[in-house]
Amino acid sequence: MSRTDEVVDSIKRMILDGALRPGDRLPIERDLAESLGVSRGSLREGVSALSILGIVSTRQGDGTYVTNLDASELLAPMGFVVDFHGQGDARHIHSVRRLLEVEAARLAATRINHEALAQAGELLDEAALIVGQSPQDHERLIEIDIAFHRIIAVHSDNPVLVGLIEAFAGRTVRGRLWRSLHEAGADRRTHDEHVAIWRALAARDPERARTRMANHLMGVEESLDRLPECGPVRRPSPAPADGPAVGSNELVSHRP
Repeated sequence: MSRTDEVVDSIKRMILDGALRPGDRLPIERDLAESLGVSRGSLREGVSALSILGIVSTRQGDGTYVTNLDASELLAPMGFVVDFHGQGDARHIHSVRRLLEVEAARLAATRINHEALAQAGELLDEAALIVGQSPQDHERLIEIDIAFHRIIAVHSDNPVLVGLIEAFAGRTVRGRLWRSLHEAGADRRTHDEHVAIWRALAARDPERARTRMANHLMGVEESLDRLPECGPVRRPSPAPADGPAVGSNELVSHRP
């Protein structure tokens, strides 16, 4: 193990043992290097690595501090792995995303508050207007898609799950997906599926929310199979969907 790795592991251990807590300032460089038995150069390299990982942050002229250790920020570096492996065959990435978001929808159905439901409904109202326009503002649809799914993730009340979803379903992944699929009418289908998910959440029905989210994201995966870069995949005949799709003009009048 290199001296830099020793610094990284030692400071992580100090955090795990409670010697350093979120927001704490690290000891001055000279004292910390001496206590860890490393040179200042090795210490700086280790602190730099920890900074990239989101574990510490250096404030010019003020020292180095432990971050708030937010799960989403700590998991953010995983986003590069997702972006890298999502180029070309993205099905593996989206299958993991489906597992995560289906559970988030199930949890959110009993935990989401009225304010968040209203916010999600307003996003869908805006999406309905955009979908009905020509040309459509696909960049705004991507933003709405991200915001809608983020509301659901956040209200799972599981910060680790939120961080994983952020990594596996970030803007780069969604942007590539929308650009690949919108010509086939995925924008209208996606909107209708979002409305069905919203209604399940509003009904406080965990199993229905889980099923609607699963249907929505399974449709994404099946659409990916039809893209030229992914190639055809032999699949059995699809099972019947979980009820009829919600009509595109029913969003406002059919809200609970």
